[in-house]
Amino acid sequence: MPVETKEISVTGKEDCGIVDITEKVSDAVKNSKIKNGTVTIFCIGSTGAITTMEFESNLSKDISETLDTLIPLDRNYHHHRTWGDYNGGSHLRSTFIGPSLTVPFVEKRLTLGTWQQIVYINFDRIEKTRKIVLQMVGES
Repeated sequence: MPVETKEISVTGKEDCGIVDITEKVSDAVKNSKIKNGTVTIFCIGSTGAITTMEFESNLSKDISETLDTLIPLDRNYHHHRTWGDYNGGSHLRSTFIGPSLTVPFVEKRLTLGTWQQIVYINFDRIEKTRKIVLQMVGES
């Protein structure tokens, strides 16, 4: 079974910067040699996440505010004593959402819902540029 691996780069603002990467993932699938299969989207780094959502500004605010309630960034986490970088909440948020997502594609088209986009979320306390690995597996 063929496998293709590509890498994209994306920059997210600090503290819950959400970036729509659907088009980049779709382009990678369209330009691959694989016709039907799955693409795994994996964020390299422990303070970023990959998920799907309806990418619109008010929902982005809702996500940020909900995470502020569940995992506040200003709490004194044990992790802060390890490196002194005060991003323990960022690591917890990333763990909560997760670093990867797998999406099926058929005839080189992602099988996403009408209002469903693939997003990268930067939870770190500073703006970050991350490498995102796209691995496509399937039939030619």
